[in-house]
Amino acid sequence: MSHQLPDVQASRPDVTVGLSQVGVTGVDKLVKIARDDKRPLVLMAEFEVFVDLPSGRKGIDMSRNMQVIDETLEDAVSEPAYRVEDMCGDAAERLLAKHEYTSTAEVRMTAELVLREDTPASGLATQGTATIIASAVATDDGTREEIGAEVTGMTVCPCSQGMSASRARDVLQDLEVDDDTIEEFLSKVPQPGHSQRGHATLTVETEGSPDVDLMDLIDIARDSMSARIYNLAKRPDEDHMTYEAHANAKFVEDCVRSMADQVLEEMDHLDDDAVVRMKQSNDESIHQHNAHAEREVTLEQLRAEMDR
Repeated sequence: MSHQLPDVQASRPDVTVGLSQVGVTGVDKLVKIARDDKRPLVLMAEFEVFVDLPSGRKGIDMSRNMQVIDETLEDAVSEPAYRVEDMCGDAAERLLAKHEYTSTAEVRMTAELVLREDTPASGLATQGTATIIASAVATDDGTREEIGAEVTGMTVCPCSQGMSASRARDVLQDLEVDDDTIEEFLSKVPQPGHSQRGHATLTVETEGSPDVDLMDLIDIARDSMSARIYNLAKRPDEDHMTYEAHANAKFVEDCVRSMADQVLEEMDHLDDDAVVRMKQSNDESIHQHNAHAEREVTLEQLRAEMDR
């Protein structure tokens, strides 16, 4: 004789406190990014999927919910998508519709994107990577989608470079080099400064389907640091990167402000309620600690701060 299993998840919890995010993490799926007149890019993506839980419900029915999540993600990734943030938005909206007790559904995705490019001096073909960051939050009021990336570059400390320039100036003066020549030399030959590998993260969140190009955000993030870096580097490329970085020394704060400036320049078409998240973290070479700066701001507030 069969018996009906109790629905423990639907029972009342001992502590009646609502939870904002309950779900699963570490869900791997193949995602196809559609490209005009080209074969789709295939990415191995990792998803996090959450719904909110009201105070009167003990759990989300994890086994059934995982089936719903898996089916939802499978449907969302079954066809190539031009925008991964739209795919996340579609999945979040489906989840919201399938959970009668929830008011919010959230889908987050990360994946490694291979960047094919040429080295800056020798022009050799090489590959790099950027981490795609996409997410969506669906509520009864609508869906907000986020797209962006984390990239790696190089920064040089202006403070240590300034001390090196001061030392070089003293030595050249002792060698009786005239002041005009000294200043011309220092302007053409950037002095040493301690360098570090930098990690820039830039995302833009908008309501609905945003007109935001992922590659534009990747370019902005890479150009916010002292110099771009490349996996393959012949001696002319190494010289190019070293010179460019030292000619464009930046504090960690400068990198975030550079992202803000470029976003306003490149994303002027976005509405005031778009949210920009900018983060820079530098792996310090002469310290055990790292340097970090970040900002989350609406475009309306950013435009007001920069008077644009």
